[in-house]
Formats: sequence, structure tokens, C-alpha cells
Amino acid sequence: MLLKFQQTIAKPISFEGICLHSGKISTLRLLPGNQDQGIIFKRTDFKENNVIEACYKNVSSAKLCTTLENDKGIKVSTVEHLLAALYIVGIDNLLIEISSDEVPILDGSSKEFVKILKDAGIKKQNKKRKYLKILEKVKFTDQERSFTIEPNSSLEIDFELNYKNNLIGNQRNEVNFSKDNLDDIINSRTFCLFQDIEKIKKNGLAQGGSLENAIVVSDEKILNEEGLRNTKEFVNHKILDCAGDLILSGYNILGKVICYKGGHELTNLFLRNLIDNNKHSFEIIELQDKEIERFSQKLYQSRLAVTA
Repeated sequence: MLLKFQQTIAKPISFEGICLHSGKISTLRLLPGNQDQGIIFKRTDFKENNVIEACYKNVSSAKLCTTLENDKGIKVSTVEHLLAALYIVGIDNLLIEISSDEVPILDGSSKEFVKILKDAGIKKQNKKRKYLKILEKVKFTDQERSFTIEPNSSLEIDFELNYKNNLIGNQRNEVNFSKDNLDDIINSRTFCLFQDIEKIKKNGLAQGGSLENAIVVSDEKILNEEGLRNTKEFVNHKILDCAGDLILSGYNILGKVICYKGGHELTNLFLRNLIDNNKHSFEIIELQDKEIERFSQKLYQSRLAVTA
């Protein structure tokens, strides 16, 4: 849904959970943010230099997760599922106090994060929300991988993944974040191949990984007893990750994304290329009532056409 004004949560809320890569238990406290503040992480295990802005420029690593780092070397990682939940619920400003260097994985999707945010409640603020509106097509390629964005009235992501594993295979889905039901996106979990687990753990990652917080694929079999939550869970999780990484632009984006074989690294490389090198390709706007009304009318008409 397109919103005219910024939003934050109505009250503080706390939770904890195991971290996917470190295996630590991390405690988070979400606090209402000030207008125009954006999303801020604050490491409570440090007394100073402990603030990290959720910004594409602060991404220091995108290997298996998104890691943010401030200019003093203080980091917070695996931020993407929480950030995706913030985007989906419509939170612009938030202070996230965190007791360690990683956000808990919870169930491997954004499902529990969305519930936590809704339990805290949503508060409308007085300042208008700013949107990054795409004016012309921009394409970024890196060998076989590609990330394209073109003008659109809302955020739409068309994502295609291609794995050698036959069970995952070649999956594609297209989602409009303002028009479509997002339940399958929100509920889709992170995933990995069973044969990669030992190598990942030897590199010091996935120490907290389990069948409770990730889909594990072994050859032609899903090892999780409950199987998949939806038929396109693999690509839907990639779309979720992409939405979480795009919020690091600092804006809600109005554009259609077309991504092939992407991931955290490609999305960050694209944002750096777009915002730093293609300033003529977008503008920062505030929506007026007539624009929101026009979009709502288009949405209503499209739903009529589907049900007709």
C-alpha cells in the first residue's frame, strides 16, 4: 500500500532468538523512531561508537547475509529478514537495540518479525514519506547475473533463480508489493543444500542453523518434515531478501525490478550503481492525495478484472 505519511511502531517491544551464523542468542528491543530518522541499529554490548545506520553504503559484506558496518568497525549482520518485514508492514523510522552482532534468524522467514511489529502497533507520523521514483530503465550486469529496474507505480519484483539442484531448479515469480497478497513471500524461509553445510560451518557460518530455521535440500529431497510452505518458496525467499536489501536505499522504491540469479551482493552493487552513478534515472518525491487515489483506483480496477 502506498502511504502519504511516515510511520513507526506505537510502543517498544522486545524479543530474542538464536542467530543463524554465530549461534549466539541475541536480544532485540525495537523502539519508536523519530521522523526522518530512518532505520538505526544500536549495539548495546558497546558503550560508544555503537550506532549503525541501515544504509546501502554501510554494507560491508553480502556473503550469505547482509552485514552493516559503521566507520568504527562495529557490525550487525543478517539484517535482511527484519528489514523486509519493516518494508512490508510500512515502518519508516525505528531504533533497533541489539545485544550482539547478528539479528536472530527466528524461523528463517519474515513471518515472526511481521507478527512482532504488528503486536507493537503502527503509529502514523506527521512528516511525509519520501519515495525513490524510477524515471528510466537502468540495468546492471555481473557475468551471468543481472539486475534491472524500470519505471512503475509501485515496487514490483520479478525474480528468477537458477540452481543446478533439480529440486530447486529454475524458479521464477513476480510480485507487486502494493497489489498482491504477500503471505507466501513473508512465510518463505532461507534455504541451503545439505552438501554445502559442512563447508559453510568450517568457514564459521551457520553455527545456529537447523531444520527449525532453514529449508535443507538433499539431492531430490526436502529434509524438513513439513516440506515446503508454498510451491515457490525458494524464489519467494529470494524476493523477500531483495525487498529487505532494497530498503537500504533509504526510500520506498517506485519501480519494477527484474532480477536474474541475484542475491544480497548483486542488490547492493545495483543500489550503489543506481544512486551514486545514475542520479538522472530517478527522483525523490512525496506522494500527493491525488496520486494515492489514482493508484487505488487502478488497484480496484485490476481486482475487478481478475474476479470478472
